[in-house]
Amino acid sequence: MPNPVLVVLHQECSTPGRVGQFLQARGIPLDIRRPRYGDRLPETLTEHAGAIVFGGPMSANDPDDFVKTEIDWLAVPLAEQKPLLGICLGAQMLAKQLGARVAPHPDGHVEVGYYPLRVTLDGRRVCGPWPGHVYQWHREGFELPAGARLLAEGDAFRNQAFRYGPAAYGLQFHPEVTHAMMCRWTTRGHERLSLPGAKPRLAHFADRPVYDGAVRAWLSAFLDAWLAPAQPAAHSDARAEARPGRGAERVTGIGLAAGPFAAG
Repeated sequence: MPNPVLVVLHQECSTPGRVGQFLQARGIPLDIRRPRYGDRLPETLTEHAGAIVFGGPMSANDPDDFVKTEIDWLAVPLAEQKPLLGICLGAQMLAKQLGARVAPHPDGHVEVGYYPLRVTLDGRRVCGPWPGHVYQWHREGFELPAGARLLAEGDAFRNQAFRYGPAAYGLQFHPEVTHAMMCRWTTRGHERLSLPGAKPRLAHFADRPVYDGAVRAWLSAFLDAWLAPAQPAAHSDARAEARPGRGAERVTGIGLAAGPFAAG
């Protein structure tokens, strides 16, 4: 039996969705924990294949103890260079752990529904092809952490995916969303559909059959790449990955001045 992947969830009804399904189809068990409800996080990931921190309605800037605990705990997989994946809130927590800012859009815009995604050269090196549109559900974005590589970008929120070091990834979008999850989110979170920039509920379901096939194919390839053994010799120093290149351009000059948001 292979080591399990640690799954961190933030609500009682939350599931790892399609990410969990894909991992289990590969024979990888899931160790699901909800720190918000008292579950402890391990002091080491030596008995885990990696860790995934999913999204939630809270903010990485919230003062709740469990939010601070999770952000601090991300130092464990980073130090051990274990495969680490943050999705939406999880990506924002990872960015914050790495010293980057997490904040709402300056004009109050949100991304709720399907939006275009543009992959960088560094993103193509991870896996491919990436989907042209992805499902979003967020009000805040993150700056690109120092030393990280930008893998994909969007319009209202520029930084959509990044890699840090040999095995840590942050995704602003939601490749894990199933049809059932979309039904639940658009029903229980219907108030977000009226925020600036959000897509109407009908558009979510009209767009899904158009874009979801590419997301499914990409997720399968991405998870294989994410779980592949790291190459320590090629990534001995995470900070060294800020060498000039397509991803590093976002750390300097115009990319830094724009922060986590594009002009529109």
